[in-house]
Amino acid sequence: MISDADKYLPWFILREVPGVGHQMYVRLLRAFGGPEQVLSADSDTLVNIPGIHHKTIAGIRHLKPWMAAAKKELQKTLDQGFSILTIHDERFPVFLKNIPDPPALLTCSGVWEPDIPCIAIVGSRAASSYGISTARRLAFKLAEKGFCIVSGMARGIDTAAHEGALDSTGKTIAVLGSGLNNIYPRENKTLFHKIQERGAVFSEFKLDTDPFPYHFPVRNRIIAGLSCGTIVVEAARKSGSLITARLAAEYNREVFAVPGSIASQKSQGTHFLLKQGAKLVENETDVMEELSHLVHVEPASGISCENDFVKPDASLELDCDKKHILQILDAYPQHIDQIIEISRMPSDAVSAILLELELMGQITHHPGNYFSLS
Repeated sequence: MISDADKYLPWFILREVPGVGHQMYVRLLRAFGGPEQVLSADSDTLVNIPGIHHKTIAGIRHLKPWMAAAKKELQKTLDQGFSILTIHDERFPVFLKNIPDPPALLTCSGVWEPDIPCIAIVGSRAASSYGISTARRLAFKLAEKGFCIVSGMARGIDTAAHEGALDSTGKTIAVLGSGLNNIYPRENKTLFHKIQERGAVFSEFKLDTDPFPYHFPVRNRIIAGLSCGTIVVEAARKSGSLITARLAAEYNREVFAVPGSIASQKSQGTHFLLKQGAKLVENETDVMEELSHLVHVEPASGISCENDFVKPDASLELDCDKKHILQILDAYPQHIDQIIEISRMPSDAVSAILLELELMGQITHHPGNYFSLS
């Protein structure tokens, strides 16, 4: 019986050859069938591959310089208990395999369940409280409906999406722009381990690869490719999230966008997508109307109560003044002076009510005496 080391070594060797990036790797596989056939091909055959460089041909014909690095990387991957998925494996994600430039080789930490449909939730790293709460709520609801939530484990919207899925009974997948041994951002190390337990973390990079900026657009094609649809919650006009959305559209997947304030730069990207034909999302029902057939769940009628930001927790008894203040607030932070002016209540009374609501978990106090609904 062939060992994992023998099975995967050709895949790792080919990745070490200079000039074999992810596009050339897949091009070679499609031409020759597998890495073993590529590594044994002669120069006259290799030269017919579109875009191949003479240095790459020389590297394939003389493999000795790359053998040691490939063996070391493979052994490290196996020793640390990470899984290896090649595009030829039966468990390789079908949606991802069908994009024009799929990754040939993925390393995986956690458990990948190929039968669960995936949906991506992405957005701004510097997200607003509105964006964070919306992403988290959508992820929770869609995970409960049977979707696996896919994102990039970045700060902001990505983190909120993973956390929302983890709060549910569902699954989540993170796709890194670095190696599995180089968690980025550092503060998400705990989140990384939680995702390992309830889902999977994927990377097409070597284990110790740094999170170079140019890795993230490359990573985004995997997020879009894994998913039957992509939801952009918040994004500036020039944003990596719009790259993910564009790729999703090119892959003939659904594109969704959450509207925001017309005064917010963080909503310019999502409003651009809506103008381009993305489906507007206010709650999970809007997504289920398009994709419920994938999870065999009928879309719910009406508006989700989770989308009602001003609805107080039914388990809490609120007097009229507290309810009045809650009706004034929304997901976007407002300054206390504005709240006092709208409420027409004494400033000391408003301050006391805001403190009580904050202690009750109903609102969030932001720097500079700004307040929003939690």
